[in-house]
Amino acid sequence: MDSHGKTHQREHEDDVISPKPVALSKYSNRVELKTLLERSDGGARLAGKRVVIGGWVKSSRAVKKDSPPPPPPQPSVTVPPPASTKSNISCTEIIQSKMNIFRKLFDVLSGGGKTTYPIFDKPEITGQKATSPPEYTIYFLISDGSSVSSLQVVVDSAMSTIPATQLMSLGTCIVAEGVLRHPLAASAKHVIELEAEKLLHVGTVDPEKYPLSKKQLPLHLLRDFSHFRPRTTTVGSVTRVHSALTLASHTFFQSNGFQYVQVPVITTTGFGEMFRVTTTLDREEKKHDGLSIETVKAAIKEKTRLIDHLKRSDSNREAVAAAVHDLKKTTDLAAQLEKKQKPQKLDFFGCDTYLTVSGRFHLESYASALGKVYTFGPRFTADKIDNARHLAEMWNVEAEIAFSELDDAMDCADDFFKFLCRYLLENRHEDMKFISKRVDKTVTTRLEATASNSLLRFSYTEAISLLQKATTRTFETKPKWGVALKEEHLSYLTDEICKGSVMIIHSYPKEVKPFYVRLNEDKKTVAAFDLVVPKVGVVISGSQNEDRFEILDGRVKEFGLTTKEKYEWYLDLRRHGTVRHSGISLKMEHMLLFATGLPDIKDAIPFHRSWGKANN
Repeated sequence: MDSHGKTHQREHEDDVISPKPVALSKYSNRVELKTLLERSDGGARLAGKRVVIGGWVKSSRAVKKDSPPPPPPQPSVTVPPPASTKSNISCTEIIQSKMNIFRKLFDVLSGGGKTTYPIFDKPEITGQKATSPPEYTIYFLISDGSSVSSLQVVVDSAMSTIPATQLMSLGTCIVAEGVLRHPLAASAKHVIELEAEKLLHVGTVDPEKYPLSKKQLPLHLLRDFSHFRPRTTTVGSVTRVHSALTLASHTFFQSNGFQYVQVPVITTTGFGEMFRVTTTLDREEKKHDGLSIETVKAAIKEKTRLIDHLKRSDSNREAVAAAVHDLKKTTDLAAQLEKKQKPQKLDFFGCDTYLTVSGRFHLESYASALGKVYTFGPRFTADKIDNARHLAEMWNVEAEIAFSELDDAMDCADDFFKFLCRYLLENRHEDMKFISKRVDKTVTTRLEATASNSLLRFSYTEAISLLQKATTRTFETKPKWGVALKEEHLSYLTDEICKGSVMIIHSYPKEVKPFYVRLNEDKKTVAAFDLVVPKVGVVISGSQNEDRFEILDGRVKEFGLTTKEKYEWYLDLRRHGTVRHSGISLKMEHMLLFATGLPDIKDAIPFHRSWGKANN
């Protein structure tokens, strides 16, 4: 047989239904939808293959058998009841009202009502007996989270013992086995759909309680349902972009010779507002708040006299016993209060400990041995701030480099930032396309421009000079040398001066940066920098750290760090084998804001923790 004949035979075999399921993914007896839908042909050449898929219902539509196939299912529409509707309206009435809306919608889509697609009638929904119950074909749009795209799954209503209305509810989990085919409807969105032969699993939802079944909730309301919000298309895409940024970070540092190091979350050192870690919660002190030991001792004397009086009188035994019991409780309370006035026992670690603000302290010790190291983990700040750019818990990618100076750290930040932008453009094309359509139309253009252009660099002094010359903006905090740059200052610099470009500001006054940053020759500024992006602010911070023992020791005293013994191990790195070194710290959630255009950082992390909010 010639090569043309073999090719024709293979194409013919592709059209034959495979007798067994095709396993296209590891560790799960199902096919991930991205392996079907993100192919160059959209999965067209997989027609005829038998597969098992699993996912959650995004939308659904049912038609009577032998009716023309419907157009692609659209996201469900929920119409709020009129103001006079009572809260005890029946489920049947709600569903029926929705069905009437669907009838009208599809009348319009099908050409002014010439062709209709029959749906469930009220008796059939409620389970009432019909003279001849018709069978239906249900068209689902299923998403499994592996892709932006959804797969249409065609199910015979007689295939399941579960009522069709429960199958069709948004959020229902379905695992189905069937055969891939080309859609029968010419107007179908996808080039492939699944004709189900078996329903292997159905996980139903309660539409009255499932929050995503009611209506399309905006992002700020979805925060109250953070355990369900990844099922939405937008949050799903943002999560996949977040995952890609994490992988890209590891890829960048590993390919550039860095060693990954795990640093502790609990630490004895730090700066700024920190969360304290303790196991000595004083519940009893709170319970008896307001009681003094003198008041309780006076009560003991009074109750003792009462007992003596009862014993001398003809009181019954029960009254004496009750008085004795009451005296014992008061005596126990006095003992507890006295205990509170004594020095407390040592905490779990025997000293004050905190949730870490930065991992760079501990990275320095490994950079002083391995040369180039990095880490990735949660960082915590206890500032009582609640805005669109602040979280109490954020995740940072941090790196430390021995034998390097400030310019080296800025070059590293420059390369790292551009690498992340290129990685998203090359590896998360479908998600970025969806985010451009749904969240911010400019994200792709912004990433492309950042990846290809040079980053502008200004000293802090130059930045202040530019701000002081501003004629189109009035600042709440007057820009003068020595003040920390605020969001309004950074916004003006990126939008007006750099025209939407990313910039690096370096050489800050020593008063506005941590004590460990290397003091410059002018004795006024330190070797620190910030990489600033439009609409977000600082995404990467970095510095060359102080390697001279005498100067660092003086800076510790200058910052009033009275518990100097906590920093002895850090000073030891300067006493023994000190080396010039610098590092960077990327705030992952802020990077995600830049990459997606999300307006609020609370939507850039799976479970946000902020002042006054920790839902689960």
